[in-house]
Amino acid sequence: MTANFEFRLQATSGKARAGKLTTPHGIIETPAFMPVGTAASVKALDADDLRALGAQIILGNTYHLYLRPGPEIISDAGGLARFNGWRGPTLTDSGGYQVFSLKELRKISDEGVHFRSNIDGSPHLFTPESTIDVERALGADIIMPLDVCIEYPCTHEEAYRAERQTLKWEKRAWQHWSEEPQKQALFAIIQGSVYPDLRERSAQGLLEIDFPGYAIGGLSVGEPKAEMLPILELLNGVLPVNKPRYLMGVGTPADIIDGIERGVDMFDCVMPTRNARNGTVFTFGGKMTIKAATYSHDYRPIDEHCACLCCQNYSRAYLRHLLNVGEIAGLRLLTIHNVYTYLKLTRRARKSILVNRFADFKKELNALYSDESENV
Repeated sequence: MTANFEFRLQATSGKARAGKLTTPHGIIETPAFMPVGTAASVKALDADDLRALGAQIILGNTYHLYLRPGPEIISDAGGLARFNGWRGPTLTDSGGYQVFSLKELRKISDEGVHFRSNIDGSPHLFTPESTIDVERALGADIIMPLDVCIEYPCTHEEAYRAERQTLKWEKRAWQHWSEEPQKQALFAIIQGSVYPDLRERSAQGLLEIDFPGYAIGGLSVGEPKAEMLPILELLNGVLPVNKPRYLMGVGTPADIIDGIERGVDMFDCVMPTRNARNGTVFTFGGKMTIKAATYSHDYRPIDEHCACLCCQNYSRAYLRHLLNVGEIAGLRLLTIHNVYTYLKLTRRARKSILVNRFADFKKELNALYSDESENV
């Protein structure tokens, strides 16, 4: 086991799990939502904001940090958690998703991925080994291997080839990671698109290697929820009970609750920060588009039951005004609210699991919330 890394399952409620994940930079109580800090910063927030909101771990993006400012600068600063002032646990992905989104700028081979920077067009190569080296320099507590993130929809044959290539790369990443003392925990990434046989094949192949944790990749890429949930159900029955499970890039509050219900421990998504910058906020009663004219004379907070800084001090009318005149403060305040809501959601879910009342919690939440509802 990696030094200073341990996962302990504390309680279950149905298939939902509550656990404690110990890392070199601190403890994470699960289920946990991880705000996304793509370029070493959660957009519109600083480290003090994140601590005040109760964040436990934040993400960095290997692709973007590799290009700017470069891993050497972050390493010289003492690692990502010191470079950005966060000081707590961090996770970095391999950059695979970002590379594979650059269809016209990359070429896949057994060696790795040749790609051109989206910034200046310069050529680069990510291999399973080089991404581990970059993530070592970034100094995150949890790191991810290079994988092939297949788009949706895709054929079974395309998903099969991507899953087989991912397994080969992850075996190489594991071998390279294992050659030095493990100060970071390397999670595997399960691929296979929406095909159950490929998902199970991927998981079984990775379980033979015995990674410290397991991530579910390649979902929330356009597939209907009706195709995502059966994959989570399947993997809940395959993955080991004593290892953390991370669902990558998912999703809405309802998606997160559905994931927790199916045994997932960790989540990340850009949705709370991105939607805030577009004027959309999440509440426990649904979504709101604050730019809408209906809020121009509405002097209530976004959510009268919310304890975040935004809701305790500012009205819907004022927030709408900030957005309409382009004031940066509006983006920050809406981001504070959305991140707080996501973090509170997973905290409440955890509390319900600890007293074996998760099913009741989900029922109460569903009575109030819909991904498509507009809370007024």
